Amino acid sequence: YRIGALAQWGKVMELLSTADAWPGYESGLSQEEFDSLRQLIAGHVHYNGWFSENNIRKALFAWSELLTEASLRNWLKDYDLKPPGAMRKVGIICAGNIPLVGLHDVLCVLISGHQAVVKPASDDNRLLPALAQILYRFDETAQSQIVFADGLMKGMDAMIATGSNNSSRYFEQYFGHLPHIIRKSRTSVAVLHGDESDEDLKLLGTDIFSYFGLGCRNVSKMYVPRDFNLDRFFKAIYPWADIVNHNKYANNYDYNKAVWLLNNEQLLDNGFLLLKEDKALAAPTGSLYYEFYDDEAALRSDLTLHEKEIQCIVGRKDIAFGNAQCPTLGDYADRIDTLEFLLGLNCA
Repeated sequence: YRIGALAQWGKVMELLSTADAWPGYESGLSQEEFDSLRQLIAGHVHYNGWFSENNIRKALFAWSELLTEASLRNWLKDYDLKPPGAMRKVGIICAGNIPLVGLHDVLCVLISGHQAVVKPASDDNRLLPALAQILYRFDETAQSQIVFADGLMKGMDAMIATGSNNSSRYFEQYFGHLPHIIRKSRTSVAVLHGDESDEDLKLLGTDIFSYFGLGCRNVSKMYVPRDFNLDRFFKAIYPWADIVNHNKYANNYDYNKAVWLLNNEQLLDNGFLLLKEDKALAAPTGSLYYEFYDDEAALRSDLTLHEKEIQCIVGRKDIAFGNAQCPTLGDYADRIDTLEFLLGLNCA
């Protein structure tokens, strides 16, 4: 079901994820088109300081690994994919916290046969439209299924909206009468057992610092045994020290450090990450909360109580270290099956 076109789209993303030159017409793009996309990737940071070239390339590579024929077939094999009786307009409001964060919702709408009316975040309204133009090259029908909106979302048959806890209240108010998926703020945590290898802890750094820690799948809190040596953690994540040279990250790090020191908070600081013992789950950018635990069963019970605030758990018994930002196509945000929701509109 359109798998060939989507897989070709993924190959273009793989090519764009490297700094290599135009590979030729077998990419499906002319050299001018390819270079134009590369310039967009390199210059996007001027529109959104968080979208560094490296982070955009990282996101493109992650998507290239998902948009393969094998991955797509494995994802779709258990769904009953039938052409919809009527094409529904599905509004998609993107969060814009990390590059291409709304692409999975767009993909689900494409697969379901409906029309995606996409409203990107104001500082992330260039990359996805540019990539959509490439998809149209491989699948002309996709052009009628993806519309980018910059005004009010009117005349929708269903809505998928992602934002903060505050914005979700507005989404509920405006779109609550429609079939909808409305996502609120979430974060991710790590559960350590104390016998993790140095390599495990180094990989945990990837879960914390990828995309500057702005994703809901980024770890913002870790639970550690009472006797855990935090110096081991600091040593393992040292390869990420250069992150503090990024202006926006450094501003957050400096601001939070100043506020907490003025409040006489107890901090551990290695020059690029603030470690603070705290019961809360979501730490500010440039910091990581931690909490000691004595009984893992009690901890797991407590985490269950907060499952609506947690996107994923990283650890030896959960998502492998280093893989928090590597979801499969079937790892739906908030554990709500977006494709099943959209296919259900066919029966509405």
